[in-house]
Amino acid sequence: MKKDHHKQQDEAQEILEKYDRENQFRVNIGKWGWIVAFLGIYLTLFHLYTGFFGTLPSQKQGAIHLGTAIGMMFLLFPAKKGLHRKQKSVPWYDVVLAFIAMYVTYHKVFFYEEIIRSRISGYDTVEVIISVLGILLVLEATRRTVGLPIVIVASITLLYALFGKYIPTQILSHPGFSVKRLAPNLWFQESGVFGTPIQISAKFIFLFLFFGVVLVHTKIGQFFNDLAFALTGRYTGGTAKAAVSASALQGMVSGSSVGNTVASGSFTIPMMKKAGFKPEFAAATEASASTGGQIMPPLMGAAAFIMMEYLGVPYSTIMLAALVPAILYFTGIFIGTHFEAKKLGILGLPKAQLPSFKKLMIKNGFMLLPLVIIVGTIVIGFTPQRAALMGIAAAFLVSLVRKETRMSLRETINVLEQGARVALPVIAAVATAGIIAGVVSITGLGAKFATGIIALSSGILPLALFFTMIACIVLGMGLPTTANYVVTATVAAPALINEFGLEPIAVHMFVFYFGIVADITPPVCLAAYAGAGIARANPFKTGVNAVKLAIAAFIIPYIFIYSPILVGVDITVVNLIIVIATALLGMAAVSSSMIGYFIRNSKLWERGALLVGGLLMITPGLYTNLIGLGIIMLVWLVQKQRKDDGGDIGQRPTPQMQV
Repeated sequence: MKKDHHKQQDEAQEILEKYDRENQFRVNIGKWGWIVAFLGIYLTLFHLYTGFFGTLPSQKQGAIHLGTAIGMMFLLFPAKKGLHRKQKSVPWYDVVLAFIAMYVTYHKVFFYEEIIRSRISGYDTVEVIISVLGILLVLEATRRTVGLPIVIVASITLLYALFGKYIPTQILSHPGFSVKRLAPNLWFQESGVFGTPIQISAKFIFLFLFFGVVLVHTKIGQFFNDLAFALTGRYTGGTAKAAVSASALQGMVSGSSVGNTVASGSFTIPMMKKAGFKPEFAAATEASASTGGQIMPPLMGAAAFIMMEYLGVPYSTIMLAALVPAILYFTGIFIGTHFEAKKLGILGLPKAQLPSFKKLMIKNGFMLLPLVIIVGTIVIGFTPQRAALMGIAAAFLVSLVRKETRMSLRETINVLEQGARVALPVIAAVATAGIIAGVVSITGLGAKFATGIIALSSGILPLALFFTMIACIVLGMGLPTTANYVVTATVAAPALINEFGLEPIAVHMFVFYFGIVADITPPVCLAAYAGAGIARANPFKTGVNAVKLAIAAFIIPYIFIYSPILVGVDITVVNLIIVIATALLGMAAVSSSMIGYFIRNSKLWERGALLVGGLLMITPGLYTNLIGLGIIMLVWLVQKQRKDDGGDIGQRPTPQMQV
């Protein structure tokens, strides 16, 4: 049994490394492991200290944050893909790059006053060289840690800044910048590498990522799995519904689509296959649910904290804005698995094989305390920084309750190191995204892009939204969600807000959503591919199934653009209840349309009618809701009158298995 478990873990790790660049780090680095451990522990303790006693000036805070991380990146991540398991130590050239990268970044700390004065008097040759080296080393570290696509985008923007005067198109051309002017601007000013994204990462994101690491070591993930099976396992298609519920809960604290797909999927996907679901559907269920973790309050993805700063609103406002769309997203997937199970006749697990909800809550309910504290402190007005610290403290206290979760001194030190390691890809992504945002700012590319969107869409809002959606999905195929959001929020969002007078929070949620769903949108759908690897399924078919299950993510953003009540704008409690109730009914109809089953196998016109009726129900408004409800009821009556056409192909009991 242990042998099978280790084999399963090894296979999961191989899949994670294949589809997730951030997991391709050196495994055996000998004595350099002590240096990495020291840097990681130092970085985590630095953030805990500044989080409690107050952050340094933003440029110093960002420099220590990025400088320490970039040193770890060169020591951990090899120059070439595939060498992470072959190399038994760190090559000399990576050691040199690590220390050069740390120096050029820490230079901002050592010579802080001089650099501030240089902003007025002008940068000298040494500062220009340092800024050029810094930018190049950030790009190389990002290539190793996150992947090549984001580096290509950043490199193109740099070339655009340098050679803009040679662009023939008047809309995009600009006078151009010299290296002497561009590099220091991006390195020493607040509009480049050390702009808003890295500042938010240094203040908030790191602490919340560390909070997630601590939660993992309290075994809260296993508790979430057990809780999900206790709540949903006995119902029709119980294994799939439990997978959706567990992934929604775990996604709140992991924030990684691919990572969560592999972590949860190595357990849930085989169970779904044994229950009778097709491999492609099982993998798609896990991938779509895991991807949604980034839009699930209270923690969401790292980009949500940057959104808070861009919009100038409390994090509680972002949580409220994300709540209803997240409920609709997961409801759509949940209901989709229900209809697929009904279609195939798949029952739930016997009650005797499932954990008892009552016993779980009595025994382990205290594990929810850190999440309750995080939500509570944010809602009552604490800063996200202070809320994260209180959540971390609560998680450590929770870990002391049980012997199996209690951490020794050695394990505590390991958790401190892991907190920094988990943050490395995010730090790399936001630093490179800062380069892109900086170029957009100093060249006026944002305004030029806005002009292009308006011209391309002829001032028609639906077309402008569609083009923005395509841009977000295409960028999301190569950029991490956080970087994608920074780019689209900088370039595309202002056009929609300023030219069409849309609600800012609705627009930012729009680009946030479509950046996330790129992980399950063919042809480059990494979360779906990772799930397919575990399920031994066709990757492209898995991606198609994931899109069908997560169809809410492609519909809801358009709805809350036109009806921002869905994201908490001008909403009352009564309106909120009505909006959620009607939208849930609408999602049931839309999911039924995608699967092709309602109470019978649906004919083509019935699927079309359910789709239209569902969309009308999701759209807030009395008349649209009544018309949508009437269409759905019509299909229900037609199918109710129709004789059994083979839609229920017989109840297929779930095999007996231990949970």
